Amino acid sequence: MGGKIKSWKKRWFVFDRLKRNFSYYVDKHETKLKGLIYFQAIEEVYYDHLRSATKSPNPSLTFCVKTHDRLYYMVAPSPEAMRIWMDVIVTGAEGYTQFMS
Repeated sequence: MGGKIKSWKKRWFVFDRLKRNFSYYVDKHETKLKGLIYFQAIEEVYYDHLRSATKSPNPSLTFCVKTHDRLYYMVAPSPEAMRIWMDVIVTGAEGYTQFMS
């Protein structure tokens, strides 16, 4: 779901463990960066069990990525994809803290 205009849009995400972030684009062919989420900014990743994402195209596949300054609502194409995406994001964010000491 968009940050300023609260409508649902498809985005292409690129996970980069070395840069410790994931970026997103309008689609997989786009080269202009739409946004960037750093692992260290991620506070929580959770299933939207309260159905707080308004007008989600698929509430049962909606999950949230909470950062210091924004709450991202995301919808996966399948239950398996949602589980994998959440696991990868959590693992990346937790993995970041291993390098902080």
